[in-house]
Amino acid sequence: MLPDLAPSASGLPGLELAQLTGLALQFLFAMLRIGAFVVSAPLFAARFVSLPVRIIIAVGLTVPLMGNIPMPEPETLASLASVTIALRELAIGLAAGLVLQILFAAAVMAGDRIANTAGLGLAAQVDPATGSQSPVIGQFFMLFLLSIFVTQDGHLAAIRLILDSYRLVPIGAAITGEALTDAGLTATGEMFRSAAQLMMPVVTVLLLLNMVIGVITRSAPTLNIFAFGFPLTMSVTLLLLFLTTSGLGAALSERVARALQHLMEMLNGLPNG
Repeated sequence: MLPDLAPSASGLPGLELAQLTGLALQFLFAMLRIGAFVVSAPLFAARFVSLPVRIIIAVGLTVPLMGNIPMPEPETLASLASVTIALRELAIGLAAGLVLQILFAAAVMAGDRIANTAGLGLAAQVDPATGSQSPVIGQFFMLFLLSIFVTQDGHLAAIRLILDSYRLVPIGAAITGEALTDAGLTATGEMFRSAAQLMMPVVTVLLLLNMVIGVITRSAPTLNIFAFGFPLTMSVTLLLLFLTTSGLGAALSERVARALQHLMEMLNGLPNG
């Protein structure tokens, strides 16, 4: 709760130094969870979002929380018990962001498998989101997923879930550690399953095409496989990606909904400790 304003010597309302220090300490601990989420969550954690912008987002989201959520007393936050509280808050925020990050990695994995199957694995460039090199098709898939995530207000829904978690799991309350580990394991399994579902239509056709090219080159040994095999595979890959764009958009939209569902389930399982 915000401390009462006491009249200063000039007659204007003011805060004592001890009250101001306690309020700043409460604000800092309230910002740990949302700050950890902003640092680790998709879109917010991208390299093109600078650190000052992330700090501003975390501060702006924390301001409405003050006075609206139960807060530990400043004396508790200034004691040795604050270390456990801070680690717990950071764990909740990082776990929430990493669950979304793991589930969103399915799009990159599917794009990488398609690129390697089509022989486009060397067509890589620096990913603006992570700063590492990855195949172009994987980057297209990830940018497509982020576009759907933003257009469907998925980032607002994720922030809403994190803000609601302060009422579900107040600062300093006990949590169930198994909920965090189970959420990570479930998200990892869902990532591999989603990646297989996303890449299967294109990879299956490319596998059949490679078999046909192998039969042709076996029947005509003098035929140069690089003269027609690679251009044909690349052309068919681009054509398949074009034809499956609408289906891919619907599949990625479903992945966004399932990712938010996983996040909500993880947060709902925390207050059982």
